Amino acid sequence: MTQKKLHPSVLKFKEFVKNNPKVIQEVRKGKATWQELYEDWYLLGEEDKRWESIGTETESEPETNTEAKGDWMSNIMGMVKKMDPNQMQNHITNLSQALGAIQGVIAQFQGGNPTAGAVKPPEGPKNPFVFRKD
Repeated sequence: MTQKKLHPSVLKFKEFVKNNPKVIQEVRKGKATWQELYEDWYLLGEEDKRWESIGTETESEPETNTEAKGDWMSNIMGMVKKMDPNQMQNHITNLSQALGAIQGVIAQFQGGNPTAGAVKPPEGPKNPFVFRKD
């Protein structure tokens, strides 16, 4: 196999990433893409303050995670309190009817219970070439 030679700037960026593992964590957590980070690195350089802020954001993150979990639970509880039981019953009924319709379509394709409107093939003799001996 032949490998393509990378552009020298890409090689320098790879070296920069190896020296700054927090950049990798930034991508793995979904906060940025490799393309975005490369463009920032290319335009701003290695000495920019953005690269220093990556490390400080990850250190304060555990505190925000616990707060976010608490907010998430309070949001769920708030939604449960605001639910209208009659409206929920209507949604459940509609979902049940939709599932029944899907089950009916699947049963038709599987050759399950034929409906009254289905056309049956005419039944004839099992062996069309019946010869009698004299």
